[in-house]
Amino acid sequence: MKVVVIGLGSMGKRRIRLLQRYNQTMQIFGVDKSEERRKETNEVHGIETFNTLTDLLNENKINYAFVCTSPLSHHTIITDCLNQDIHVFTELNLVHDGYERNINLAKKKDLVLFISSTFLYREEIKKIKSLVQESNGLHNYTYHVGQYLPDWHPWEHYNDFFVGDKRTNGCREIFAIELPWLVDVFGDITNVEVVKGKNSSLTINYNDHFLAIVEHTSGHKGTLAVDVVSRKAVRNLEVFGEQLYLSWNGSPQGLKVYDYEKKVDVVIDLYKEIDQLENYSHFVVENAYYNEITAFFESVNNQKKPIYSFEKDREILKLIDMIEA
Repeated sequence: MKVVVIGLGSMGKRRIRLLQRYNQTMQIFGVDKSEERRKETNEVHGIETFNTLTDLLNENKINYAFVCTSPLSHHTIITDCLNQDIHVFTELNLVHDGYERNINLAKKKDLVLFISSTFLYREEIKKIKSLVQESNGLHNYTYHVGQYLPDWHPWEHYNDFFVGDKRTNGCREIFAIELPWLVDVFGDITNVEVVKGKNSSLTINYNDHFLAIVEHTSGHKGTLAVDVVSRKAVRNLEVFGEQLYLSWNGSPQGLKVYDYEKKVDVVIDLYKEIDQLENYSHFVVENAYYNEITAFFESVNNQKKPIYSFEKDREILKLIDMIEA
């Protein structure tokens, strides 16, 4: 098994670390135009790195690619990999550039085209879905996700990576992370009412907050607040109805269900072992990133259908386009 990780930033390094845990016999290569990143990756992870994908392919036959570059570059890299008969795992794309081309190319070549949607692999999300499905009646929810944009990558200015670009902005990334699982849990969204604007002094050319009221095909309704101005990193969910009240603060220990007979909140323990890195927020759990890597290889080796797809993502991106318009 020969794997290339393209893009050796924070996400690329995460994928390398988890790939080495997944299969210690796997031969992993890295590609990045930055000499500094290549050198650091070689020293920390002990893998061979290349300046370009072409340089790598001139010397090696690659089976799998993880595309971890900035989102606007994804579609051309994906095409290049598919044309070399390489199965592709890609991080969030945030734009649907090249979707039809790459979907059709993957089908033509019988290759797996796998897109990350990490929260669908979180144990808390799976539990929330089962609780909502098992309880009777309709539910409403309120959900606030926010973090001050300069805190996203403290080591660099926010205009120096993809969240500074209007097409791949910070609020858009939050929507792209959260909407897939909200749709999976509550159903397709049929109606959205949006209030948005810019309250901050951030040097960005896009809205820094959105307040959306959404209706799902199931009849469930929600209020979704997304922003890049909250000085505290927050992910606060409440789901409420006649038969269910649950809350979640985004952390692996933070899912609670209210026992309305005993009048107490009950913590739902879902993890035998929690893998978290010190330099990330408390609601960033490595377990889910590992789980979707496993799902990617199961899709390739066992023809197991992924729980998320480019086709589903295309619809989510259309919804985000409408919210941002």
